[in-house]
Amino acid sequence: MVRTRFAPSPTGFLHIGGARTALFSWAYARHHGGQFILRIEDTDVVRSTPEAVQAILDGMAWLGLDYDEGPYYQMQRMDRYKEVIQQMLAAGTAYPCYMSAEELDALREAQRARGEKPRYDGRWRPEAGKTLPQPPAGVAPVIRFKSPREGAVAWDDLVKGHIEFANAELDDLIIARTDGTPTYNFCVVVDDWDMGITHVIRGDDHVNNTPRQINILKALGATVPQYAHLSMILGDDGTKLSKRHGAVSVMQYDEDGFLPEAVNNYLARLGWSHGDDEIFSREQFTEWFDLDHITPSAAQFNTEKLLWLNHHYMKQMPPEALAARIAARLQARGIDTGKGPDLAQAVALYVDRCNTLNLLADALEVFYIDIHPSPELLAQHLSDEARPAIADFAVGLEQVAWETPAIAALIKATVARHGLKMPKLAMPLRVLLTGQTQTPSVDAVVTLIGRETALARLAPYRE
Repeated sequence: MVRTRFAPSPTGFLHIGGARTALFSWAYARHHGGQFILRIEDTDVVRSTPEAVQAILDGMAWLGLDYDEGPYYQMQRMDRYKEVIQQMLAAGTAYPCYMSAEELDALREAQRARGEKPRYDGRWRPEAGKTLPQPPAGVAPVIRFKSPREGAVAWDDLVKGHIEFANAELDDLIIARTDGTPTYNFCVVVDDWDMGITHVIRGDDHVNNTPRQINILKALGATVPQYAHLSMILGDDGTKLSKRHGAVSVMQYDEDGFLPEAVNNYLARLGWSHGDDEIFSREQFTEWFDLDHITPSAAQFNTEKLLWLNHHYMKQMPPEALAARIAARLQARGIDTGKGPDLAQAVALYVDRCNTLNLLADALEVFYIDIHPSPELLAQHLSDEARPAIADFAVGLEQVAWETPAIAALIKATVARHGLKMPKLAMPLRVLLTGQTQTPSVDAVVTLIGRETALARLAPYRE
């Protein structure tokens, strides 16, 4: 059975790169009828926080990335890691090293001075016929993995192809610190082994960790999973993704008015493709997803495309369902949507004009609050020639049949009687009724507002 995992470190929020890794790992498991595991790698006790853990869980839930097992927490597995280290010490695949940090720094400085690659020189590594120094009194050792010296470690990466490292380039990795706590690369190996992970899908910043992890897995007699390393995501401008173009918390997209369906669809296309298909459901994505069509080159974030996708999903959503999302945002602003027009009708009228939930909420809140057009807008759009026409129109509103065609006919008749062009009445009506200069057709807006509210908003300008 295919078993994948997403293993974030809770040292910050779940950002867009991590979310894509989670999505691809989830989709691969779902495509193959396998299992998806969530693991929290929280061994960095200084930087890991409960808030960051919650942000990861919230982001996964918002994206709908359900997991079959977990979340597992590495800090709750310390006894297991220490058990495996003792087994490795007994088997001779790991050894204590008493080299101090000061000695190691001095060694590396001397190596750099000679133009060599800085690395541990194996002075405490046990070898046949080698006499080790006497362990210094009162010094707690680190535990190092006895890495193979000969040959190479290689794997066929499911994204990048064949990758190979000479073992001579890999020094003996520290797998436990002086206080006995295991290190990141070791914990990952034990977790993947114990959890039966068959496919490791992760960012290509982990490529250099992979040969070390493979060698430890082989030393443990464990099955080596298949690896797929995803290339990095660049910003709109082609530079490394930063907060200004997307590297923000996944939940920030929720706050900014994006739909999870749109974000998932967009993430799916960041480095993966299915022909020319740009828009597809989660069900289609999991049916189509494979690792063969992931590009090994960097993906580029495109904010405009994400907005386009978000707008598509908003327009495809039934007005009642979209209205429920808008109602929650307006209520968070303290706005009662029960006092005003039917919100689903308002949503249907405005959705073509707004590409985020926040913009749609901004546009619609004027129907549920008292509005006071700014003096600047009034001075710009409420001309002396428009005032008599507005008063005349308001009189007509008192009796007109309350439907858009009748109100449209009333507007046309009013401008004709006053010898005006349509914008000379339509624009001030927009401003007086909504406080906005950009709205759908003014007859539809008047219909939506309702007779009582429309007359109340026009009343101060009828003289």
